[in-house]
Amino acid sequence: MNTEGLVEVVLPGKVEPEGLEIRHGAVPAAGAGQVVIRMEATGVSFAEQQMRRGRYYDQPPFPFVPGYDLVGTVQTTGEGVDPHLAGTRVAALVKVGGWASHVRVDAADVVPVPDGIGAAEAETLVVNGITAWQMLHRKARVRAGQTVVVHGANGGVGSVLVQLARAAGAQVIGTASPRHHDALRERGVVPVDYRADDLAARIRALAPREGVHAVFDHVGGRGIVDSWRLLAPGGTLVSYGSAATRDAEGSKQWPVLKLLGRVWLWNALPNRRSACFFNVWAGRALARNRFRSRLRADLTQVFAALQRGEVTAQIAAQLPLARAAEALRLAESGTVAGKVVLNP
Repeated sequence: MNTEGLVEVVLPGKVEPEGLEIRHGAVPAAGAGQVVIRMEATGVSFAEQQMRRGRYYDQPPFPFVPGYDLVGTVQTTGEGVDPHLAGTRVAALVKVGGWASHVRVDAADVVPVPDGIGAAEAETLVVNGITAWQMLHRKARVRAGQTVVVHGANGGVGSVLVQLARAAGAQVIGTASPRHHDALRERGVVPVDYRADDLAARIRALAPREGVHAVFDHVGGRGIVDSWRLLAPGGTLVSYGSAATRDAEGSKQWPVLKLLGRVWLWNALPNRRSACFFNVWAGRALARNRFRSRLRADLTQVFAALQRGEVTAQIAAQLPLARAAEALRLAESGTVAGKVVLNP
């Protein structure tokens, strides 16, 4: 008999981190085709920082349990699910619901975590790893010898992106604040201060004369035009966020729609460059099986890169679920490198 109870963190509305609520309940049962995962690690990502401000462009109505991804052990399996899955460590990308001691998900959405990789280590690479891998290899198709620009090279996605790009043999120019420059140099990245007035000119001076093969931009806003201008013919701009609007008021959809409009326009121009707005959930509604198999393949590749030492798991801090407010504050402070991880 399972005597454990469910513990989850609830985002009740637009609140400061201290406004998060802890709720207790019964552990959910696995329905047909589902598993219940006993969470071992979940993370604080940029999405939750936007969600608490009501700024994430497709967040559910309040109140809800945030938590973009998680790693844990399958506790129970539902009808039609291989019972041997019970007891195995898995990762899942869920968008919301991860900040809970027990999470029910479709069995088809879990990805096995290889032996020897800890739960917190794996957690740092779920949403960040899939995002970085797919942008690098599926969107920009980066090859050895090419030069790429990664904005926010010390961030959650950026730090994985620069390591995967280096592993693929690319030259990397990375923007970050000066305190992160030594760490970036150790990874073979050429760092640039992201606050420099002449940022685009500084990057251009370091880039090949014809431009760079790819720019990965999570900031959006006005700087996206500079990112586009850095591209060589045949180059790709991958925009994957609008961090510039985190604290803005007004419509949460508008910054994204504006970006999409700009991307559409750029792609319509006859200039041999391309732009895309990357969303990790794209294609899920239309072709769920294809989406799942791609996600499983890509996350498996990221875990393999971790095992080979090509990527390191950067854990900024680990805090218990009950201290989610503190974890969120820490992640938003901009003072830590790597991922803030929550444990049960």
